[in-house]
Amino acid sequence: MTLRSLLVFVLSMCVLGTAQAADPIVVKFSHVVAPNTPKGMGALKFKELAERYSEGALRVEVYPNSTLYKDKEEMEALQLGAVQIIAPSLAKFGPLGLRVFEAFDLPYIFDSYAELHKVTGGALGARMLESLEPRGITGLAFWDNGFKSFSANASIHKPGDLRGKKMRIQSSKVLDGQMRALGAFPQVTAFDEVYPALKAGVVDGTENPHSNFYTQRMHEVQSHMVITDHGYLGYAVITNKKFWDGLPGAMREVLARAMREATEYTNQIAKAENDKALDAIKAAGTTQVYVPTREERLAFKKALMPVHKAMAPRIGKALIEAIYEETGFDPDAL
Repeated sequence: MTLRSLLVFVLSMCVLGTAQAADPIVVKFSHVVAPNTPKGMGALKFKELAERYSEGALRVEVYPNSTLYKDKEEMEALQLGAVQIIAPSLAKFGPLGLRVFEAFDLPYIFDSYAELHKVTGGALGARMLESLEPRGITGLAFWDNGFKSFSANASIHKPGDLRGKKMRIQSSKVLDGQMRALGAFPQVTAFDEVYPALKAGVVDGTENPHSNFYTQRMHEVQSHMVITDHGYLGYAVITNKKFWDGLPGAMREVLARAMREATEYTNQIAKAENDKALDAIKAAGTTQVYVPTREERLAFKKALMPVHKAMAPRIGKALIEAIYEETGFDPDAL
């Protein structure tokens, strides 16, 4: 090779290297909630960590508030490879035939974050995420939002107060059964459509963690809320399996590390963010917040526990009992 040829070759490699450095791997992370919710903040933390640890070789684009894909669209978009990461609520997996995730929708199956994390952070939760693989999905983590309260435009002190009311739910057979156990009429409504549905009176009430309730301005159109902590709302952070498996090993390790740390961060702030949102709801003065007595809370629990037995054939009795064993819950002790 002549000196001229060698110089041309070296220059070509430099140009190629510069082009490669200027073209980072783009990871689109789409979700349907506000940036100042636990999930929204977790997504931004993941972006920060992934870009820092990859030294610019990865670029994470976060699309909150359904700006890229709406609630009904994001799962299909992920499977088609149009987006790389989403964090749907756990109720979204039942319609895919993955009924094990519907266990998280069972009312009062977890009494605390500590009980919950024994499942999501343990072998049982890992097996649930692995069940996504045949659907072309790789499960990365479980993220908390929080425990739910009921709201409506009428006072709610006891289970019977929800009788006859049209209550918004996610598409979930378990949540459908939950509302029917209270004598309410479940209404499946996409998350981005809940506020206008409440405002127009298409639905009478809903159930949400406080951060969702406040950031989506539901406190403007709901006069009453009762702090029942009756159910858990969480997310599975998932990615397109083909995308994940096709990443260079070093980049996959970077993303996995960023996800681990973002998960720890998200799950640490979830309760604090919901407590802060509840304070903001009270301060707004548009929603009367009621804290039930011990006896009233027990009445809600007794009214909803039959849902566990009714859904056992659908979800799997063995799985429900495994969760009981993991958390130390005894349904017969009520």
